[in-house]
Amino acid sequence: MVMSSINLGKRIKELRKRFKITQDKLSKKADIPYSTLAKIESGYTPNPSMKTLIKIADAFGVGVDELLGRK
Repeated sequence: MVMSSINLGKRIKELRKRFKITQDKLSKKADIPYSTLAKIESGYTPNPSMKTLIKIADAFGVGVDELLGRK
């Protein structure tokens, strides 16, 4: 099952709030452009690359499954 871009964005925002980290800090920690993260969170990037998802998950210290809400 593929997660919708809106649900993925909400999930990332939930994790950011849980870890008390801003979009700016997360984008730097994940080594991705701030604009990319903002677009993913807002649902404007329907299919972020696996590489980007891995970077975001690694920045949170979680697996991709948890990032996608599957764990």
